Amino acid sequence: MPARPPLHVIVLAAGQGTRMRSDLPKVLHGLAGRPLLAHVTATARALDPVAVHVVHGHGGEQVRAMLSEPDLRWVEQASQLGTGHAVAQALPNVPDDAGVLVLYGDVPLVRPATLSALHGAAGSGVAILTTRLENPRGYGRIVRDDAGAVQRIVEEKDAHAGTRAITEVNTGMLAAPAGLLRNLLAGCDNRNAQEEYYLTDVVGLAVAQGSVVQAVVADDPEEVAGVNNRLQLAACERAYQLRQADALMLAGVTLADPGRLDVRGELVCEADVSIDVNCIFEGTVHVGAGSRVGPGCLLRDCIVARDVCIEAYSVIDGARLEAGARVGPFARLRPETVLGPGARAGNFVELKKAEIGAGSKVNHLSYVGDAILGEQVNIGAGTITCNYDGVHKHRTRIGDGVFIGSDTQLVAPVTIGDACMVAAGTTVTRDAEPDSLVISRTEQTNLPGWSERRRRKSGDSENR
Repeated sequence: MPARPPLHVIVLAAGQGTRMRSDLPKVLHGLAGRPLLAHVTATARALDPVAVHVVHGHGGEQVRAMLSEPDLRWVEQASQLGTGHAVAQALPNVPDDAGVLVLYGDVPLVRPATLSALHGAAGSGVAILTTRLENPRGYGRIVRDDAGAVQRIVEEKDAHAGTRAITEVNTGMLAAPAGLLRNLLAGCDNRNAQEEYYLTDVVGLAVAQGSVVQAVVADDPEEVAGVNNRLQLAACERAYQLRQADALMLAGVTLADPGRLDVRGELVCEADVSIDVNCIFEGTVHVGAGSRVGPGCLLRDCIVARDVCIEAYSVIDGARLEAGARVGPFARLRPETVLGPGARAGNFVELKKAEIGAGSKVNHLSYVGDAILGEQVNIGAGTITCNYDGVHKHRTRIGDGVFIGSDTQLVAPVTIGDACMVAAGTTVTRDAEPDSLVISRTEQTNLPGWSERRRRKSGDSENR
């Protein structure tokens, strides 16, 4: 079997997308946390091409700025004269002996395996990707002869009633040798309803020259669905998320409801992970075996070890949770936080750049930032580390076995030695030696009868 020619991918991303009703170029609208175009370029890279050429037009500078990926080759289509014209702008940068694969920046769900099959089907001729739709309205129709060979593609605006009844439609994706594609495009004209140079016309021209046009049929219409408005964008989003849900469940993850999951990056889960409803995963997230994520949680760029429990509505952002740790509900762990083995960050607790030792507990309503806690530390409710002096951040160090009473302020930089006890309501401003009791309270004063005198005084004032 002859080797495939080197591959160049051309991505058409010049359309304005007026039906999106947005100032943002259509290909920059988000799907699963990334621009539509980023999904397409990532799929293109999976085919190991020599180059990925992106043809841009409307909002080109904005498109290039958002996808500042050094391996992309940018091509401007200054005038929007049709898909055939757009491909022609990129072809001068492609050698004749290369294979060309044409993709679209607003068709984000196509799989690499499908495109590989399309590239392989082209050989020395043209191959197109088609699918079948119950309602083909708006799509170009695939016209075949009695033997089933592809003859041409007819755009809906140029089709008569009989042609419009055809349910096999063009996805727009095409593969061909660069030299052949260049010659076919040179024969295209704009004598059609839209007065544009259609890429689809190369099919009829190839047949007229005696070439056989191969059609690869995509069995899943969702895979080749384009985005022209926000309804279609939402449909693609849900199709993408269900695809992620299927992969997770096949890998041994329990999802409370596959329809209420949002993966906006890369989520890797080991066996027997349980994920409740309405959880969002952003960036790169790894969840270890047997861990449980409660409802409404957000996990972003974090590592969760095995047997961790994350209770409802917690945010884990740039943190690492060691085996057996427990978080939440309603907790927030910010970047560079490490929650040690068996450690706990409870309800309404915020940790930032904090290292919490094994078995330590920050259970309620506390803020611990820029801090290092040893093992088996207990942080009482309402405790805060005062880590910022208005100019610089300072670190708090707490040794093993320390007990911090409720409503304590630790004014950094400060160190609390091993086995210290800090009394509730204390403001700590100096280092504490190991095994110390730390207390800073003014003497309590009780004034008998004060409340009654206050009430009488208040009543006298009201009567005046």
